[in-house]
Amino acid sequence: MEQLSLAFLYTALAACLFTSAFFSGAETAMMAVNRYKVASKARQGHRAAVRTQKLLSQTDKLLSVILIGNTVINTASATLSALIADRLFSGNDFALAIATLLVAFAILIFSEATPKVLAATYPEPLAYTASAPLLLLLRVLYPAVWLVNLFVTGLINTLRLKKNHDNQQALSPEELRLLVLESGRHMEKKHHTMLLNLFELASITVDDVMTPRHQMESIDLDAPTDEIRKQISTCHHTRLPVYSGNPDNIIGILHSRKVLSLKEDEIDQSSLREMMRPPYFIPSSTPLFTQLQNFQENKRRIAVVVDEYGEMQGLVTLEDILEQVVGEFTTNAPTQGAKVLRQPDGSILLDGASSLRELNRKLRLTFPIDGPKTLNGLILEHFQDIPDAGTCLVLAGQRLEIVQTQDRSIRVVRLYAANI
Repeated sequence: MEQLSLAFLYTALAACLFTSAFFSGAETAMMAVNRYKVASKARQGHRAAVRTQKLLSQTDKLLSVILIGNTVINTASATLSALIADRLFSGNDFALAIATLLVAFAILIFSEATPKVLAATYPEPLAYTASAPLLLLLRVLYPAVWLVNLFVTGLINTLRLKKNHDNQQALSPEELRLLVLESGRHMEKKHHTMLLNLFELASITVDDVMTPRHQMESIDLDAPTDEIRKQISTCHHTRLPVYSGNPDNIIGILHSRKVLSLKEDEIDQSSLREMMRPPYFIPSSTPLFTQLQNFQENKRRIAVVVDEYGEMQGLVTLEDILEQVVGEFTTNAPTQGAKVLRQPDGSILLDGASSLRELNRKLRLTFPIDGPKTLNGLILEHFQDIPDAGTCLVLAGQRLEIVQTQDRSIRVVRLYAANI
């Protein structure tokens, strides 16, 4: 080694530190890069992404070639530092120890900490840049990589541990939801909202979105023919439940457009019975996503909701479910009235029959939805009685006032919207 100049040794040491920094940064970048982004770009034909995906598909070999390279380079750095110290301070053990510490410090700062922080900050471009030399080294050093993996596999088997061969694990629904939440700034607000609403379909049941039975528009087949004709001609829906005598006794679903194709004197009870479709009953606890599939499989658009005792609770349509995903796109019947009326003083008048989930979504409130489904039900549960008009209360941090009660229920509630 006497024939090697100090300049050459300094250059070799600097090259070793640079190469060690490359291996350290490449390791961090490869482990930190978003594999789904890499897969997406690889499908688009991005060459660097294809190389990166190939390396990530064999993580054990990738890590082995990085560690082999880093170990050899760091050993060479220590040897070169010893040679330089011996050349400058021959026989001085203290100087040799100082040189070793300085090289260790240089490796820590320039070859480990700095490149790893940079790689963790910009993993994607650094992973793509490092993929080409790493793939080449993997081919050149394959025998050494195979030998190292042989011992690693043997040790893992001795410890009775299982290697995970699926490097890109499937995300759970909750992980996917979190991914959508965090990626909101990268997509249109409407698309972001729709994706989040899709995840909610599995946790929302039909009784959360159904039309309660006292708000249903239906036809009594036992009513006089003239009354039936008038009701059909002025109805606000295309599909109407039909009952006989008792409103809870739904015997069919009638498509009003089919009836309007008949002449007025042709509309009677017998013709309506022939045009009716059998009712489709579903339990109130059915998740919306399940019911959406059921509508598709049964070629239905409307269903009668019943409780565990078979008693009718309300009506749910395909549009009700779709509105949970895309937002409102249908027009409510005038008889239902407005759900939210903003007042000049800043307060808001609410229909007592309003869905708590709908109010939370529209007004960004936090009413509990694990119990009663409507504002009326929530207030009645709170008081365990029917309160008088003018009674005030605070629920979920919102100040409310009972404006009108009728027929053993709360009809109108004022929300003082200071917190909205």
